Amino acid sequence: MKQTLIVCMLALSLLLSAKSASAAEPLVITPFQTSNQSPLIQAYGVPAPGSADVMAPQKSEARLSLDIANNFATGANSRESLTLDGESYRLSLAFRYGFGRDMEAGIEIPFVGQGGGVFDRFIEGWHDFFGLPDGGRPDAPRNRLLYQYERDGAEKIRVGDSGFGLGDIRFTGGYQLYDDGKPHPRLAALRASLKLPTGRSSELHGSGSTDAALWLTASDDYGLSIGHLTLFGSVGGMAMTHGDVLPDQQRSVAGFGTLGVGWAPSNWIAFLMQLSGHTPLYQGSDLKELTANTLQLHSGGTIRLPGALLLDIAVSEDIAVDTAPDVALHLSLRRQF
Repeated sequence: MKQTLIVCMLALSLLLSAKSASAAEPLVITPFQTSNQSPLIQAYGVPAPGSADVMAPQKSEARLSLDIANNFATGANSRESLTLDGESYRLSLAFRYGFGRDMEAGIEIPFVGQGGGVFDRFIEGWHDFFGLPDGGRPDAPRNRLLYQYERDGAEKIRVGDSGFGLGDIRFTGGYQLYDDGKPHPRLAALRASLKLPTGRSSELHGSGSTDAALWLTASDDYGLSIGHLTLFGSVGGMAMTHGDVLPDQQRSVAGFGTLGVGWAPSNWIAFLMQLSGHTPLYQGSDLKELTANTLQLHSGGTIRLPGALLLDIAVSEDIAVDTAPDVALHLSLRRQF
């Protein structure tokens, strides 16, 4: 944990030390850089959508992100039983750099943790207030950590002790396919990532597999009488080598995509809504928590802070129930220089 705090301090120093950009510049709307934080999904690391705008030559971006996800899902049949009860944390430092003509390269270093958490009572109250289904939450021990999966009498996964450590490091790249050069641009980029098995799969900090992803991301911006509006989306696929998390049931390929809209009424704030989903990462199960398509709704916005820092804030909910965390919070602080 001490090493993680040092990394955070260094990252903030890097962000704050860069030269300030003009606050008068229009606020560029980009997708939330987050994905499904279910403990059995984030281990394999479906990539975030990325921006449709590749970094300009010799320009860089540093990003410090925190995802906190509250998980509660249970399922059982004659052969299987699954319990996902706990909170997961993902703290990541990402850096990307533009070079050559219309190209960029980057790296993401995540730190992943599992714990009992502190948000169970709040989420139960939220469900009660809005009359939402609780999925059996009140009957489970509060602030418990238990990720467990049994199949045919054999325990396949069990995580019951809190832990925090290095996750799977990811290398990224991008190529600008299209830019019409207009003040309100239409953009398209081809993006790729390579995730290496650097995290401990026994604690779900990583998957034990090497994953490669390739996807297309695009955006279209429109000027309005008040601010501007951006439509954005992405679609792609991921291939995975044989991993350590449910290896007998792991699929080797998966598809993923994002669709969203953002409105910036001013140059200091924007509001976004984003749908993200992917095909199952597992097979050979009748439990939807493992083998159903996922869909999440991310709602929030971007705020421009002093020093040309940009803060992304989003809350996500599982539209396809039990295929993603009940509630997840995404915070991301970024700076271009």
